[in-house]
Amino acid sequence: MSFRLPDAADADSPLKPDELQVLRAQYEKEGEYVGVQTKFNYAWGLIKASGRGEQQEGVRLLSEIFRNAPERRRECLYYLALGNYKLGNYAEAKRYNELLLDHEPANMQATSLRGLIEDKVAKEGLMGVAILSGVAITAGIVGGLLFKGAKRR
Repeated sequence: MSFRLPDAADADSPLKPDELQVLRAQYEKEGEYVGVQTKFNYAWGLIKASGRGEQQEGVRLLSEIFRNAPERRRECLYYLALGNYKLGNYAEAKRYNELLLDHEPANMQATSLRGLIEDKVAKEGLMGVAILSGVAITAGIVGGLLFKGAKRR
């Protein structure tokens, strides 16, 4: 039996509230002596949650694990990339994802996530260009009207 990690597309399927509550209860039960696995599981659940605050907390917890538990860095890299992607921090998401791909170039999860990140960056880039174009056109029209009005005087 082989273990398959979820594809990056699974990022959009949040945990049910009662599933997240089970992870939260275990995390809170362990208190100040929370184990790395429990913290990781809770952070993973928070990343998969639909609330932005929960996702931010998941990224924060994963960052702590990344710093303090070198044996969990590989998993943290992927979920830090995923969490930042879900939060719209595409530069951070790309940075973590590329670090993972540097170590594991054949990682299908990270490869899939790279595609999602690149698609979002391209879409947002096009939206940014469209917004700037709209602002420039509006400024040109207003400037033209002002210039025309100044000529008449």
